[in-house]
Amino acid sequence: MITHVVLYKLKENTREVRQKMIETFYSMKGKIPALLDIKAGADFLGANRSFDVALICKYESREKLEEYVEHPAHLSVKEYVRGVTEKSHSVDFEE
Repeated sequence: MITHVVLYKLKENTREVRQKMIETFYSMKGKIPALLDIKAGADFLGANRSFDVALICKYESREKLEEYVEHPAHLSVKEYVRGVTEKSHSVDFEE
């Protein structure tokens, strides 16, 4: 099992932008066969080290992660996300 975690710092950290981003992530659910599970949420703590939004996805294998990366539904979301984020950090690990 592969877990893909991405943390995002938004250009404009408002409730509306956070909510739109989360809805955009969830729009991939059911459209990408390789995507087994998806969770997204906004930070509520607001600490200096906090990022604004987190995305956690699960895949059966590294190959399925690659299928997700190239899927048109993901590419569309990725394009939107790049427009509203300042920076991001990710980690992918096997369980």
